[in-house]
Amino acid sequence: MLSKIFTVFNAEGLHMRPAGIFASEMGNFDCTVKIRFKGREINAKSLMNIMAACIKRGSQFELVCDGSDEQAAMDKASDLILSGFEQ
Repeated sequence: MLSKIFTVFNAEGLHMRPAGIFASEMGNFDCTVKIRFKGREINAKSLMNIMAACIKRGSQFELVCDGSDEQAAMDKASDLILSGFEQ
């Protein structure tokens, strides 16, 4: 299991477009990918769950990847988040 704390830097937070990109990319991995935010665990492969979390710019969350390809999933997630979802 891997976990890392991230801060959302893109202007709109995890609104529809970045949440969709994130959920779609995380869906390519076999491992489980969870977002821990404000005491909740969110399935990071679900667009609707990410949207419902209302993760705004400046928010911090923990990303947890657990499974056979956890390192690849964490690397991809890091790239997406740190790039601001290429905005």
